[in-house]
Amino acid sequence: MTNSISTDICIIGAGPVGLFAVFEAGLLKLRCHVVDALPQVGGQLSEIYPKKPIYDIPGFPDILAGDLVQNLMRQIEPFHPTFTLGERVERLEKLDDGSFQLFTTDGTEIFCKAIAIAGGLGSFEPRKPAIESLENYESGRGVYYMVRDPETFRDQRIVIAGGGDSALDWTVFLADVAKEVTLVHRGTTFRGAADSAEKVKNLHEAGRARLVLSSNVTHVHGADGLEAVTITANDGTAETLPVDSFIPLFGLTPKLGPIGDWGLELEDDAVKVNTLDYSTSVPGIFAIGDINTYPGKLKLILCGFHEAALMAQGAFKYINPDKKYVLKYTTVNGVPTL
Repeated sequence: MTNSISTDICIIGAGPVGLFAVFEAGLLKLRCHVVDALPQVGGQLSEIYPKKPIYDIPGFPDILAGDLVQNLMRQIEPFHPTFTLGERVERLEKLDDGSFQLFTTDGTEIFCKAIAIAGGLGSFEPRKPAIESLENYESGRGVYYMVRDPETFRDQRIVIAGGGDSALDWTVFLADVAKEVTLVHRGTTFRGAADSAEKVKNLHEAGRARLVLSSNVTHVHGADGLEAVTITANDGTAETLPVDSFIPLFGLTPKLGPIGDWGLELEDDAVKVNTLDYSTSVPGIFAIGDINTYPGKLKLILCGFHEAALMAQGAFKYINPDKKYVLKYTTVNGVPTL
């Protein structure tokens, strides 16, 4: 039996920007239904680094990614959003009255008056190093492409590979969790924040972590699970290190997925938008967060929050072309309910 849902705005993506869009739409008395291919809300914050602190959310000197998601969920409670999780929007049709009908992978049909794409990077998968038999140690057998729960590595001997922010940050964080931490980087300089690189170097000098530069992890070993890795330097010398876990952090490969077939104007696999209201080339469809692009774009959560606020106003005008929107401050009017 087909599950049919009707709402004002369908938000595609339940990451932090998509969740905050529910709040901004709710202030305008617009109902929202949120769809995400992941089985839980939070997007990358929940899927990739729920225990990682974030430092650039206004009003929070630092906040764990998972806690930010929980706070956003509490913030949108008054507006009673509905969710379809674990399903991906495959296609859409624009109806004669300017509204839309969306179809998910599991047959759910969503009728809405406007669409807000907040899909983050879109569909994504980790970039995997070219190491023979690496896939044999996936699925909990010693190779992890992201850190969901640091406690997984409590008192373990771990090797991290990479030279970006994730590799640096997790080296610093896991130095207080794991028994041994080794960071392997193919170069001598890092792509990540200078402050994080300095922290890793200080840990190395203090004997709390090991830093191996100009090297790559080239082989993985073990019978039923990962037991060791071979690290090969650029000069050809190699060492085999016993380990419990190997964490290659080379970033994610973003893919638009079905969104790329919806007739939207694209640029470098991102959706082009008008910064007046973050509308796309298709009237009634908006794009906010990491999935959009425009001159001066910054892929920051706080920028996505700003985009969500302006998107909600644009969606209100699209849905209610004959109504005049009057800005009302929450400090004066409080937060309404739906």
